[in-house]
Amino acid sequence: MASTTTPPSGGSGVRPPATPSCYGGEAEAIQKIADLSIQGVKPEVVMIPVSGLGDGLPTQIPALISPSATGGNLRVLKSEIEQFRTGPARRKGKAIVTTLEAFIALTNRHKDDGSAIFAKTDWPRPSLTAVLDYHSLEGAARNAEHFVHYAFPITPEFQAWIDNVGKKLDQAEFASFLEDHAAELAAPLDAERGEFERLFKAKFAAPNELIDLARSLEIRVGQKFKQAVRNQSGEAEMVFQEEHTNAAGEAITVPGIFMIALRAFVDGEQVRIPARLRYRAAGGAVVWFYDLYRWRDQLRDRVQQDLLKSGRDTSLPTFEGAPENGGERGI
Repeated sequence: MASTTTPPSGGSGVRPPATPSCYGGEAEAIQKIADLSIQGVKPEVVMIPVSGLGDGLPTQIPALISPSATGGNLRVLKSEIEQFRTGPARRKGKAIVTTLEAFIALTNRHKDDGSAIFAKTDWPRPSLTAVLDYHSLEGAARNAEHFVHYAFPITPEFQAWIDNVGKKLDQAEFASFLEDHAAELAAPLDAERGEFERLFKAKFAAPNELIDLARSLEIRVGQKFKQAVRNQSGEAEMVFQEEHTNAAGEAITVPGIFMIALRAFVDGEQVRIPARLRYRAAGGAVVWFYDLYRWRDQLRDRVQQDLLKSGRDTSLPTFEGAPENGGERGI
């Protein structure tokens, strides 16, 4: 007879199949693979070294790796980080000052070893510009976006003299102009008298002589010009006559040159410029005009002197010209 086996009490009567000992190792491996898969889909911030790729870069930059079933992607975090910035990354912009002293003081406040000063010395719009973050002497490029700018402001008095250069004025207009600007008339220095009287073969007028000329012209408004005689002294004598008579009036002595001395720039140093006095007669009337002798050269020299002063007072290198892309930045 065949033997029978009695199942344990409380059992189902069916014994589960035996589990081989190797199955425990497979389950553990499967769990490890699952854990690695979960870790593999987590985003991760990594630092990417960029040393040696060029000037102006940090040693490493942050990037975000976002794995996915198709292989994942790499995203640089700069734009996201910038959203949380509480201050500017660097100084940039253009400070405008209105005096040379302010230009020097503000440049000294922000300068470093790479700063430099540029000057536009010619007319119009002469100016000084300090580029505070200019390129370094070692050759490394910098941003060159931080400026101090000083545009030399022309005084109203000098602007009036410039505006009327070569402009023909009738007797009343010219007399009024000389009266209004009597404070800017100056006596020539001995060296100036010797140089310009020989150059122009004309006589210098003292300030009081020009004022007398203006008053003489005021008296003769409405009179007709009769004749002019040039003397060996370099002066001219002009004779007028009344319109309603043929009687000759008194002669007016007209100098050939005179000197003006005034500040060309607000808070600047004084300049001295000789002026040639001229007139034209037409139809019995006289029109007056003047030329300022090489006044643009005088202004350029004044700007160059202020450029030298700025270099001395800031201990920075100075250059006549404009920095790179200066025109695009309105410099």
